[in-house]
Amino acid sequence: MAKILLLDADEPPPLALRDGLFDAGHDVHHETSARRGLELLEPLGPELVLLDFDLADGPSTALCRTLGAEATRPFVVVTARAGEIDRVLAFELGASDYVTKPYSVRELVLRIQAILRRAEPPRVDEGTIVRAGPLRIDRSGYRVWLEETELSLTLLELRLLLALLEQQGRVLSRGALLHGVWGLDVSITTRTVDTHVKRLRDKLGTAGDLIQTVRGVGYRFIGQE
Repeated sequence: MAKILLLDADEPPPLALRDGLFDAGHDVHHETSARRGLELLEPLGPELVLLDFDLADGPSTALCRTLGAEATRPFVVVTARAGEIDRVLAFELGASDYVTKPYSVRELVLRIQAILRRAEPPRVDEGTIVRAGPLRIDRSGYRVWLEETELSLTLLELRLLLALLEQQGRVLSRGALLHGVWGLDVSITTRTVDTHVKRLRDKLGTAGDLIQTVRGVGYRFIGQE
């Protein structure tokens, strides 16, 4: 069972969605404003946040940015905004998925289930520590070090790094990365993937050059400086 924070301007909240999440075994807490959502992140500790772009106190962009900067809490945007600009913005802010209204409750619940499964820490085993050049990555603990300095990566950045690392030496297209890391199959691959790769490189510091750009194709992790 997961604790889900549902942020929707409607009061009462969408009953079909709330009931669908309850039936799937989840605990749902509803609020109507981005301000309340932000206040409740720590005390409530939801495993996933489901939110509209337009809440009672205005756009939820700042809240999305806060959620995107976190390491382990995924969020899904559910909104009436169907434009590509809004979709791109959501993914660049770190959204795990983007669903437009009206939607199928059953499909949305299944998407949420899949996101929650992907967010679960991998099982600890002897191979949980991965080394690549100056990098040391603890896959089960969601921790990365550059030499002796621990880096602060978001969940998406860590999954992106691992996706490239696991295919070391091979070129991964932007579409393959979007599908494998975000679990999405949409056409807005370039800006979304490129933005996150740039942020990841910046955080990796001197190890950022381990991720090579293959012009017109995608990215490759070379594994050595």
